[in-house]
This record gives sequence, C-alpha cells and structure tokens, in this order.
Amino acid sequence: QVQLVESGGGLVQAGDSLRLSCAASGRAFSSYPVGWFRQAPGKDREFVTTMTPSGGNIFYADSVKGRFTISRDNAKNTAYLQMNSLKPEDTAVYYCTADVDGSWKEPRDWAYWGQGTQVTVSS
Repeated sequence: QVQLVESGGGLVQAGDSLRLSCAASGRAFSSYPVGWFRQAPGKDREFVTTMTPSGGNIFYADSVKGRFTISRDNAKNTAYLQMNSLKPEDTAVYYCTADVDGSWKEPRDWAYWGQGTQVTVSS
C-alpha cells in the first residue's frame, strides 16, 4: 500500500511558477512509476506526465511539454512537479499517482492516488 499526499498548489498569475510535491508513504514507492494528472471543472481527468522508477524515462502531455518538469527523490519518497510559464488553462486539481498496470495515460490503470491540490492561474 502506498499513500500519497500532494501539496504546493495555490493561486498564481499567468506566467508564474509553482512546484507541487507528492509525499508518499510505504517502502515500495521507489519501485513504482509516478505520474501527475489534472482535472479541470467539468472535464475528464487528463494525463500530465509520468516518470519510471529510476527516472530513466519521462513522458509529458503535449500541452505541458517544455513548461513542466517531473522529478522524484526516492530517498525522500517524494515526487515533484515543477510548473513554469503557467497559463489560465492549467487551472485544475492536480493529482499525484503511483503504480501503473497498463496505459500510463489512462487514469483507471493507476493504483494509488493522492487527494489532489488545487492550482488556479489567473489571467
């Protein structure tokens, strides 16, 4: 079992940066892929980025490529999402997730989820 807790969300202006953190409990965290999804009001949860356990492979949604960076510190059982050049369309609840079996773009294929942290970007 892995429990995930996100933090770092908030209200920012367009062009600003935020760093989200995802603190995990459980010794198996370092062996799991981690990912970030987001969900805007009235929309489906969408894939943002994922990283393999060792960090050797990283994938981003086209909408955030070049602006967002995923990272992890397995010694601290923590994953991060650095978000730069934020846009109003990035406004959403951001979720951390771990342990995928299937497609890393599909929310249903991920086993563990945090409670989410709100990111609001004003224009």
